[in-house]
Amino acid sequence: MKKKLKLNKKKIFPVNIPNITNNDIRYVNKALKSGWISSDGPNVKIFEEKFSKYINIKYSIAVSSGTAALEIAVKALGIKKNDEVLIPNFTIISNALAVIKQHAKPVLLDCNLENWNINIDDIERKINKKTKAIIITHIYSFPNDMDKILKICKKKKIFVIEDAAEVLGLNYKKRKCGSFGDISTFSFYANKQVTTGEGGMISVNKPDLFNKCISLRNLCFGKVNRFDHEDIGWNYRMTNLQASLGISQLKNINQIVKTKMQIGKRYYKNFSNNKNLQILPPNNSYAKNIYWVVGILIKNRKMKANLLAKNLQKFGIMSRPFFWPMHEQKIFKKIKLFKKEKFPNSTYLSRYGLYLPSYYGLKNNEIDFISLTVNNILK
Repeated sequence: MKKKLKLNKKKIFPVNIPNITNNDIRYVNKALKSGWISSDGPNVKIFEEKFSKYINIKYSIAVSSGTAALEIAVKALGIKKNDEVLIPNFTIISNALAVIKQHAKPVLLDCNLENWNINIDDIERKINKKTKAIIITHIYSFPNDMDKILKICKKKKIFVIEDAAEVLGLNYKKRKCGSFGDISTFSFYANKQVTTGEGGMISVNKPDLFNKCISLRNLCFGKVNRFDHEDIGWNYRMTNLQASLGISQLKNINQIVKTKMQIGKRYYKNFSNNKNLQILPPNNSYAKNIYWVVGILIKNRKMKANLLAKNLQKFGIMSRPFFWPMHEQKIFKKIKLFKKEKFPNSTYLSRYGLYLPSYYGLKNNEIDFISLTVNNILK
């Protein structure tokens, strides 16, 4: 028998609320008072150094967004016209755009239904002589199985761009995600574990890639004559104000990750007896689940995610749909990319998946209310 739920007319549960502390405010105010508000301020370099130390990599380059990080990464590796880059079909559009902007061809990989990451069997099938790189995006909760992927990439001699935007603070085995790629990228958008409002980071171990990324971030100014530009770059710099917030936020990363995991585990327990939905478990054979977002997938397909979202909203519960797959994007259909290609797993997730409120500060009784509401709707 279903438990009766009262419509919640006062309390709203957003999907995310940025966790801004008093210490964060002090750091930003100090930067404001210093007068260093542009990208020339000292905190940018400090943030980069602290970030590199945290993920155990030699160099980091702070940029204006995760999208900017991907665009710089693709160009820094020398990807050019007629090259092919493997990317997830189930991800944000930034992966594809970074490749297309270099006049290269994105080649799509379907996701798996176990943890919603790349179907590794797809990789070798789609590598050919034109393949120069692969973008590995860790989706929502778990990292990809990097040992298997790196073995393939080493064998086929292709670059790895590791998009770790969603998994900052997560380990693959005993190593930080974002330390596996030839180039790795991160996002500090407002819903991430560490936020700078907007912002991103590129991390590398090779000095030549570091110098290339630094130049591309800053319009490729000339070394002798500053305004005689050496290549086509961008103004993708991070400001000193953003970096100040990032330094303060990074201090709390371990506590934020711990809390997000606790929230996810409670949801998992609450949904454990509901056979009509899938929620990813707290761990698998090689990693813990970071629960950056708490995603659920409707298994019986009797209700699509957009209808579930409308029902949840009646109770003050906000949600967000899963990614829309690349092969169905209007813009790519317009330019005739991915024509007649089919990706059943990505298509399924895009119609029947959404994620629930999981912000830092969400209380146990609130998680229980949200869980009960979902369980009652999907029974």
